Amino acid sequence: MSEFHRVTPHFAVAGQVTLDDIARASAEGFKVLVINRPEGEDPDQPRLTDVKAAAEAAGLQFHALPFTGPPPPAAVAETAEIIEQAPGPVLAYCRTGRRSIMAWAMAEALAGNKTPDQIIALAAKAGYDLAGARGALDTLAPKP
Repeated sequence: MSEFHRVTPHFAVAGQVTLDDIARASAEGFKVLVINRPEGEDPDQPRLTDVKAAAEAAGLQFHALPFTGPPPPAAVAETAEIIEQAPGPVLAYCRTGRRSIMAWAMAEALAGNKTPDQIIALAAKAGYDLAGARGALDTLAPKP
């Protein structure tokens, strides 16, 4: 069972989820599931088609935004759009949650929803150290 790390009331991240975790996410009030992990990254991870079917069966919107390394600009922009249009809380996952929290952090900075300091503090409360991303967050954040 994967732990859901609440970053804000409307966004959480997790490491690799199981198909049972998806039903639990729905029961806990999540409305959207975002996968940031590429298909086949690990032979033991659930197949994308199975994750999508489980999400739809649980009543969750499903989005696949797989990437490796730092979030590419397209993933950041799409993450921002998903969060903005979500009908309720979003759960994003990857192998450890690190890619997902980085995509969220960069999307929040780009949208100007939170300052880099706020983003880093919220990530820290959720168990992720994003201090090393300050330069990227400062670059993306709107200038006063």
